[in-house]
Amino acid sequence: MPVHLVKVAVGIESIEHFRQRMKARRGRTFTHHTRHMPKRAEEVLAGGSLYWIVKGRIAVRCPIVGLKDVVLEGEGPHCGIVMKTELIPVVPQPRRPHQGWRYLEADEAPADLPKMGRGSAELPPELAAELRDLGLL
Repeated sequence: MPVHLVKVAVGIESIEHFRQRMKARRGRTFTHHTRHMPKRAEEVLAGGSLYWIVKGRIAVRCPIVGLKDVVLEGEGPHCGIVMKTELIPVVPQPRRPHQGWRYLEADEAPADLPKMGRGSAELPPELAAELRDLGLL
């Protein structure tokens, strides 16, 4: 069973803002640098995703396709988390901010939002959470 990672999307205002940032990357994958390599790397690579916290809620995930050791100039050794640029909206889940990343067990990870047609992915996390609580999402 895979294990996921969760991290705060610093400077991201919404899923749409995140999507615009991804479009600027113009590739199928991107690498996010973090200080430490996950000790549970094998489980992360067995189908894990990086779940992003946007405005106090886990709101979106990116499938992880690789982990690599990198050395950043002036900063030393780091871990490169290689992910698809695909953003998959998930059922919003409140989460306090934290530094770095944390593990997220598969059974605790929020479910993907169902495809509901054009414009549904742009729902603000608060509205999506309220609709979910009402059983409408």
